[in-house]
Amino acid sequence: MKTSRRLLPYLLVLPGGLWLALFFVAPAGQLAATSLYDPAGSVADGYDMTWSFGNYPAALRAYGGHFGRSLLYAGIATAIALLLGYPLAYAMARRAGRWKNLLMVCVVAPMFTSFLVRTLAWKTILSDNGWLVGVLRDLHLLEPDGRLLATPVAVVLGLTYNFLPFLVLPLYASLERLDGRLLEAARDLYAGRLRTFVTVTLPLSAPGLTAGILLFFIPASGDYVNARLLGSPNEYLVGNAIDSAFLVRLDYPQAAALSFLLMAMVLALVVAGLRRGRAGEVW
Repeated sequence: MKTSRRLLPYLLVLPGGLWLALFFVAPAGQLAATSLYDPAGSVADGYDMTWSFGNYPAALRAYGGHFGRSLLYAGIATAIALLLGYPLAYAMARRAGRWKNLLMVCVVAPMFTSFLVRTLAWKTILSDNGWLVGVLRDLHLLEPDGRLLATPVAVVLGLTYNFLPFLVLPLYASLERLDGRLLEAARDLYAGRLRTFVTVTLPLSAPGLTAGILLFFIPASGDYVNARLLGSPNEYLVGNAIDSAFLVRLDYPQAAALSFLLMAMVLALVVAGLRRGRAGEVW
């Protein structure tokens, strides 16, 4: 009986572990191997395993700008999402009352629609003849020939909109579990609203905040749909370079090297984020 109890946690973890091994570890290993193939090979002639570690610096030299734009745009979009998402999550968890379910539906409902359809809708909203550009021109916030589409602004707005629920939902879950008695204790000790938020609410919501940032930043940094539909080639991200290398140029070693570099960066951010969340810190 004691042996079965000791084995029970491992048995519970086993299905998830097998799933990760089959659909993450094995493909990642194959991706790493492909990234070391001879870059002189081709789909027609085949690729030889030559342990070409030079594929990595070559990929960085060729697409360093794409990596920089991916991290920059994803970082800006994450900051904007935080400014929008934290107040929304706080209102849903602590202030919404009977409107809580309606706000939750408003956050989740866009995800019932295809990612592609949502991005195409933004393409219509930001078009040169759209109402938003017209209003900005009338307010003299845009030049008469100014535009939003095919600019970094459009790509960042698309990233922010499409991935915002991934940041709001973990934050909401964390804030909803917040013990209200702690806030009352802070008020009893004559702490104002701002001081209570900084010293009590924000630190206690750090795990949800860290999870939300990771869930937002990770897909945003690897996205290519928003840059393709809302930007121009000058705004293409590393995801667009990977897509082109895999499906257009059929340069599998370079595509795998780019993918593995991006995955390594993301995993490093995940590890750093988990350490901060475990320590109760905020990004």
